[in-house]
Amino acid sequence: MTEFVPWVEKYRPKRLNDIIGHEKVVANLKRYAADKSMPHLLFAGRAGIGKTCAALALANELYGDQRRQCFLELNASDERGIDVMRSREQQKDAARKANTTSVKDFARTRPMADVAFKIVFLDEADALTPDAQHALRRTMELYSSTTRFILSCNYSSKIIEPIQSRCAVFRFKALTDEDVKKIIERIIKGEGLEIADDEAMDALIYVADGDARRVINSLQAVATLTKKITAENIYSVASRARPKEVRAMVEAAFKGDFMKAREALDDLMIRYGLSGNDLLKQIYREVTSLDVPDDKKVFLVDRVGEYDFRMSEGANERIQLEALLAQIMLAGRS
Repeated sequence: MTEFVPWVEKYRPKRLNDIIGHEKVVANLKRYAADKSMPHLLFAGRAGIGKTCAALALANELYGDQRRQCFLELNASDERGIDVMRSREQQKDAARKANTTSVKDFARTRPMADVAFKIVFLDEADALTPDAQHALRRTMELYSSTTRFILSCNYSSKIIEPIQSRCAVFRFKALTDEDVKKIIERIIKGEGLEIADDEAMDALIYVADGDARRVINSLQAVATLTKKITAENIYSVASRARPKEVRAMVEAAFKGDFMKAREALDDLMIRYGLSGNDLLKQIYREVTSLDVPDDKKVFLVDRVGEYDFRMSEGANERIQLEALLAQIMLAGRS
């Protein structure tokens, strides 16, 4: 039986030259790799755009075959408490203590390589509690001669200022459509897939919305069904409605035809099986691209934000989406 390998791992860049996009960030990392010297780093940006890839590629450039001995990867969302920063002897869970290495234990030892420091990569560092971040800050101070830290987060504002001031901050932007297209073409070539037409490529780029991980997973899901990638099966697998259908619904509401917009909402939620939050995100993308005066666009974005909050608080999705369509209709009449 063939082993199943997620394509996000199979096509993860191994070297810095393999990374698509983020040219300025990659150029800086290449200099660090060439000099074999670097400060602590903080990678900030939305999920799925290459922060972990960049850290792993940098480690490969620095250590090569010795990466396992010199590079420690931890996910802060699994280890949110202060104990992950301290010795595992303090932990009550003996089973986990036997199988995990604490940051402090790893950081205090010298590397067995021709690079003067080891690297601790802490993914989702914004999930660490404030106490854990303060303990991390102290560890970064004490062992800076033997260890460099790379912290990855979605929101840099959740990282305490003392840590931010000790790091060189790199902000990763969402991938451009051209970058996403290059990633798609690399996978299609590697897997022997076929893109049916330009509409299928546009669908992949739309579904990605700047997120490489999302589009790679969507491609793999479709490829298990067919080697020919079409727009229809992309939207189906990704649980997304066609943009033109969402736009038609929004425009119908804006023009005052509430019942037509409501019927379109019924059709989208039933046919695509969309959740309210997924559909709301697509409505937001269409609202911001409407050809309407700025004051009305501001009003509509404010309304979308209000209904997003209501649904996050547990309000009925169907009722809230219909209420949003009513608000869009009122905005069109005013």
